[in-house]
Amino acid sequence: MTQERMVRIEQDILGKNNEYANRNREHFRRHGILALNLVSSPGSGKTSLLTATIDRLQGRHPVSVIEGDQQTSNDAERIRATGAPAVQVNTGKGCHLDAHMIGHAVEHLKLAGRGLLLIENVGNLVCPSAFDLGEAHKVVILSVTEGEDKPLKYPDMFNASDLMILNKIDLLPYVDFDVERCIEYARRVNPGLEVLQVSARTGEGMDAWLAWLDSALGEGGSAAADDEVASLRQRVAELEAQLQEARLGR
Repeated sequence: MTQERMVRIEQDILGKNNEYANRNREHFRRHGILALNLVSSPGSGKTSLLTATIDRLQGRHPVSVIEGDQQTSNDAERIRATGAPAVQVNTGKGCHLDAHMIGHAVEHLKLAGRGLLLIENVGNLVCPSAFDLGEAHKVVILSVTEGEDKPLKYPDMFNASDLMILNKIDLLPYVDFDVERCIEYARRVNPGLEVLQVSARTGEGMDAWLAWLDSALGEGGSAAADDEVASLRQRVAELEAQLQEARLGR
């Protein structure tokens, strides 16, 4: 296969994915749902962070989860144990979730308006960076048990993300990890990247993470409310036009 043919196939795949992603995004926006795409390498603590987040959001915001893994439903079962609804998506040999998978998974979730949808992508810092799922934000999770140069090694992922969560900071006394250097590398790739330092195990930094979620949910709710007002105004205009036509018909 020629290089030109390979590029054309890749463009077709990404183009089709983007169509599905735009449909997902419109659905989420219309219903006031904040969808986050959580990405990381395997073992970063994504699922532990999710369960700790859900526990702290009880009674504050409705949360639903889509779990992506090549095999097993282990993570979805961990999420369901918190009481949150979760759908497992197994990709087989696939190394990432795509927008079509998310659209089908959403059909099995009763998403509450003004709610939060957390999508845990397959553990991989390469492929998921190229696939838009219709999310409002990508959140990249990096644990201190990994190298601080990960942002330089996998720049596309960190460039595509709006927030980096530096997880497992309770282990900093026991590992050789330079926090400031890691953040400097990440912002070298993406100057606008927000950074939070968190321990899902001890709870350190979780308040800042929940505050970030509250802020993002507020932005999504405002957009949905604006859409609802615009829709009502359009409907009023249509009814007024019909009434005017009826009067002229007399």
